[in-house]
Amino acid sequence: MTPTLSQLPDAASTLEITPEAVAAWVKLPHAQRPRLIDCREADELAICQVHGNEWFPLGTFPEAGTKLTADRERGIVVYCHHGMRSLRATAFLRAQGVENAFSMSGGIDLWSRLIDPEVRRY
Repeated sequence: MTPTLSQLPDAASTLEITPEAVAAWVKLPHAQRPRLIDCREADELAICQVHGNEWFPLGTFPEAGTKLTADRERGIVVYCHHGMRSLRATAFLRAQGVENAFSMSGGIDLWSRLIDPEVRRY
C-alpha cells in the first residue's frame, strides 16, 4: 500500500510539517508512510532518535544520490535537532526533484516536548 499524499501538507505552500502530523503516521509500516530521514550527526543520533527513521547526515546528501531520493513518491520528511539543518536538507531534496520533501518543524527537540517525552533532549 502506497501512502496517501494527504499525510503531507501542500508542498506549494510550505517546506515544513508539524511533529503532530508526523506522529499521526510514524508508527505505520514503513511502506505505508512517507520516509523519515534524520540528518543529524552520529553523536546526536547516539543520544536520541525518532523510531523508524533512516539516517543520512546532512553533509552526505550530495553523495547519497539515489539512496536518498529513492521512493520519492512516498514523500520525505527530514528532521534534525531544532529544524534548521532539515530546512536546508529539504531545499536540497526539492532541488533534486523531490517535490514532496518537508522539514519537521522544531526538530527532535520539539518532538520530545510535544510527542514523546521519552526522547532525550540535549
